[in-house]
Amino acid sequence: MNHAITLTDESVISKIYLIRDKRVMLDKDLAEMYGVETRRLNEQVKRNLDRFPEDFMFQLNEEEFESLMSQFATSNRGGRRKRPFAFTEHGVLMLSSVLSSPTAIQVNIKIMRVYTRLREMFLTNKDILLKLEQIENKVLQHDQQSERLENDIQLIFNALNELLNPPEEPRKPIGFGVNLD
Repeated sequence: MNHAITLTDESVISKIYLIRDKRVMLDKDLAEMYGVETRRLNEQVKRNLDRFPEDFMFQLNEEEFESLMSQFATSNRGGRRKRPFAFTEHGVLMLSSVLSSPTAIQVNIKIMRVYTRLREMFLTNKDILLKLEQIENKVLQHDQQSERLENDIQLIFNALNELLNPPEEPRKPIGFGVNLD
């Protein structure tokens, strides 16, 4: 069965996570796409560790793993005893050399096309993002100026209020003072 045909761009994109400021795919999701067991995928990777430096693949730490599980709203680890491995775009590409089945090659081609499309979308939208950032900076500057102006106006109103309504001096009581001690 050729998995690459059944994979849609959206199904691949839904399996890309942002962890440690890198777009990565998890071993479980990749194994599912390749049509192999996660255990088998990880065995092949461990046999070829020299092909997977840290910028290609890393194992999630406990905090990252717990955070990921909470995103899926699962109460347990889904039967996993070990923390998953995360593969960057280069790591996914390297997987095709250690999983050299025709399915793995086709799945890798599909994933690489999705990564390329995401990168192109980012570059296309980069100008829009820069404009939004400039607008945001202007709004923040305006807000800071508005806050200072608002404080100055409030000081002026307080001063006018004091001039128009001077505080009353306490008056001396009229009459005789009676000491009740």
